[in-house]
Amino acid sequence: MERIIAVNSNCYHGFSIEEAIEGISRAGFRYIELTATKGWTEHVFPDQSFQHLLDVKDAMDKAGLIPFSMSGHCNLMDTERIGDFISNIRLAAFFGCTYIVSSIGEAHLKDNAVVDNETVAGYIAALVPHLEKYNLTLVLETHGKEHGTGKILSEIVRLVNSERVKVNYDTANVVFYGRVNPVEDLASCIDDVAYLHLKEKAGAEDVWDFPALGKGWIDFPGIFALLKEKQNNSPFSIEIEFTAAGPKDLDEVNQAVQDSADYLRAHGFTL
Repeated sequence: MERIIAVNSNCYHGFSIEEAIEGISRAGFRYIELTATKGWTEHVFPDQSFQHLLDVKDAMDKAGLIPFSMSGHCNLMDTERIGDFISNIRLAAFFGCTYIVSSIGEAHLKDNAVVDNETVAGYIAALVPHLEKYNLTLVLETHGKEHGTGKILSEIVRLVNSERVKVNYDTANVVFYGRVNPVEDLASCIDDVAYLHLKEKAGAEDVWDFPALGKGWIDFPGIFALLKEKQNNSPFSIEIEFTAAGPKDLDEVNQAVQDSADYLRAHGFTL
């Protein structure tokens, strides 16, 4: 089965969705993960006009890009934000996506007591009827100090016990937040992984430095070998977040996307 390989439009944080579509298409990709993250990257968002959303659809069609997933991050532990996330679910369905991506958020009560995994799973399970209604799979991203490893997310996913909820394994977040070896951690949760953010890591573990694929030290060959061994054909979505200073211009982003495409082709993948 052919693996879906996409680029997250969040690579173009600070630039327009039109610029993202053009750069991703030019690099040879056929799939895009749209970003709808409130207050961060609102390339598409529920409060945008219907005409604008149609224009984005038309631009993707013209560029030959398929919007198969949406990054709709919300704090899923904040009851005041659940309405926002349900709106993102509906927006993902509007674009014909199969997956919606979100981190869980910090699992604290008002007194800052950490909530156990069973309670977290209960919050996630409450979203399953909405996922079923719109025929989407929620993939929970390895992110944050409490949910920064695949092993922890796997425990939560198994407690939810729904085919509509799986793990999005971010290959660099597990280093930056979880301080684990990505190959070893992925092996511990691979049966629950249905999506991967391919993200590179350069510099020290605790430094914000996420360059193009092949420009850092993540053991991607080891990750690819493990996925092949376990016959896990989950989609890849490339995410490039540069350094804390960000890219210097649009050309740098486009080059990083192109470099990542070249890296994957060199490792035998077809975009």
